[in-house]
Amino acid sequence: MTSYPKGNLETTGHHILLEDRSRLAVSGVEEVERFDDNEVILRTTQGDLVIRGSELHIEQLSLDGGELRVEGSVDALSYETVERKGSFFARLLG
Repeated sequence: MTSYPKGNLETTGHHILLEDRSRLAVSGVEEVERFDDNEVILRTTQGDLVIRGSELHIEQLSLDGGELRVEGSVDALSYETVERKGSFFARLLG
């Protein structure tokens, strides 16, 4: 068994599995920031993950377990800094 240093995938539980560029499973999901047919933005234990493609849809989401499944044509996965606009109420009152 491989031993990993502290703060890696094994200790944080963040994993990505992409099958045939059409089925994506992500663990370590803390929140879905936003999504549409072309982009899904997630907050994970390892940072903000942006999934880009076409005809994307969330097949399964369990925030209690930190699991997400996306289906569609996946073109890119990247960790990026996502600008947060504040909570719904902050945007409503701001």
